[in-house]
Amino acid sequence: MKYVLTCLSLLTLLSGCATLSSGSQTQQALVIAEPEQAPFNYQLELSKLSDILAQELTAEQKGLVYYRRGALYDAMGLRTLARIDFNRALEYRPRLADAYNFLGIQYTEMQEFQYAYEAFDSAIELNPEHQYAYLNRGLAEYYDQRIDLSHQDLLRHYKAQKQDPYRLIWLYLVEVEQDPKGAAKKLRQRQQQLAGDDWSNSLVELFLGDISEAKFLQGLTANLHEEETLTERLCEAYFYLGKYQQLRHNWRQAINYFKLALTTNVYEFVEHRFASVELQRSRAQLTAE
Repeated sequence: MKYVLTCLSLLTLLSGCATLSSGSQTQQALVIAEPEQAPFNYQLELSKLSDILAQELTAEQKGLVYYRRGALYDAMGLRTLARIDFNRALEYRPRLADAYNFLGIQYTEMQEFQYAYEAFDSAIELNPEHQYAYLNRGLAEYYDQRIDLSHQDLLRHYKAQKQDPYRLIWLYLVEVEQDPKGAAKKLRQRQQQLAGDDWSNSLVELFLGDISEAKFLQGLTANLHEEETLTERLCEAYFYLGKYQQLRHNWRQAINYFKLALTTNVYEFVEHRFASVELQRSRAQLTAE
């Protein structure tokens, strides 16, 4: 994946926006990647699945094909087509927990929270061990300002894999709504359970204030895993930098970072899914000031 290290201000990158920071150090460290393109194999599979649906299939087979096509549409950012197929899948296979989970995510993106809760509850009822349904329900509750309920679900999700820094960060973002000082203390304690020198551990260091924003940006291109692209990492980094700036009430900087997360086109990542929601809310906060 091509990228450039740039010292251009975001006035050049994002028309009409303020620069990220008054310090040149942050601007010089800013990394911009090319947006993700829809994988060729996804497009081929979509064509094949549509051909398969024209054949004689059992109800179970139709449900699985509609679900798979819906998942591909979702991965390509075609949310409405995905939602149609997930609902079709459930007509043929009403006990497909993953389809309910996907629908819940999409309803959360639309901020249709009641529909989201119904979908996640159905997924959990069908598969009580569906960890991602708890995560996604917790995120819906977070965006719906049901902080105590969100904390219950995200704490459960965190306890299932305490070495995952992303689970730790989301739990912190909920706890900081309840008790900012206490949340920082818990984050520091839980940090001790993180293993290795994975890049994502630096997210925790950023929120704890152990590293500066500029230093965090400088490390974005280091130690990429084979299964990871730079664009995917940037999608995550820009989103959490937006959340970092929100906590400091730097709404303009947060807006710019959420815009950058959206430009990556990494539609499958939770960070891309909710960057638009965060963008709307940051704009509202900026307008209110």
